[in-house]
Amino acid sequence: MYKFYESDLCRQMSDTIILNGKSDSTRLAYLRQVRVLSDFYNKSPDLITEDEIRQFLIHQKTKVGWSASSMRNAHGALRYFYRKVLDKDWRTLSLIKTENESRLPSVLSVAEVRRVLAKVTRFHNYAYFVAVYSTGVRLHEGLFLQVSDIDSDRMLLHVHRGKGAKDRYVPFPDDTLLLLRRYWTTHRNPKWLFPAVGRSGTGAATATQPMSRSSVQGAFRRAKFKAEISKRYVSIHTLRHSYATHLLEKGVHIRAIQKYLGHTSLETTMKYLHLTSFGQEDSFRLINSVMKEWKDDHDK
Repeated sequence: MYKFYESDLCRQMSDTIILNGKSDSTRLAYLRQVRVLSDFYNKSPDLITEDEIRQFLIHQKTKVGWSASSMRNAHGALRYFYRKVLDKDWRTLSLIKTENESRLPSVLSVAEVRRVLAKVTRFHNYAYFVAVYSTGVRLHEGLFLQVSDIDSDRMLLHVHRGKGAKDRYVPFPDDTLLLLRRYWTTHRNPKWLFPAVGRSGTGAATATQPMSRSSVQGAFRRAKFKAEISKRYVSIHTLRHSYATHLLEKGVHIRAIQKYLGHTSLETTMKYLHLTSFGQEDSFRLINSVMKEWKDDHDK
């Protein structure tokens, strides 16, 4: 069976992405998409024809049921690979169109966040989830945090090379600092805040890589299940959405939230206005008043 990850093409693509200055998460996502295509035909992607790419995408959309988001991700990765690495400007790669999804993200209440965290059994996962929720970082940003990223004098967290290869500073809560200091004493890794613990659970002190995405995602799913969270589409990224919504509900200015989340456009941050009832108390009161009048008339 052809193994894309072990090929020269994979290394070539990886090097090209790095030279283009894209984030490590983008690099991994692009490589993963090309690997899916390669596995589908069980051959090197440079041997795959334009028509085969078209049939692959049709199959993934109609048979597998890929969402618009998945189609966009595949489009971006395949277009990058064939244009930037293989220098093939195929028309199929320009034809792919997907509808923009307008689905609002799920958000957990403060009480629900506490319920989930209370069900996390391993300290390293608990510390990681608290850091993600209390700073609003993305999943991969949290995993790759380093000890040197914490500015305890100014109580700021330096997030390096976030989405779009942008750096930012976010407020670092006192309780989170105390928790992470306590957690760090359990492994004392000189570089990583959340080092890989290894199969034996004792490898964190000398780990050269952070914890894996799959390990923290699995831990979150188990905690969510135990906490009996029934809301749909709840994942680690939901902690970031919850962070933004809870700040908004506490009166933090939306421009500040935009800065903390690392959003380029304020429009992206504005979606959180749809996820909270903050500032809508008068509207709710008036609606209840109107509905009560209707009920009173009906009861007469």
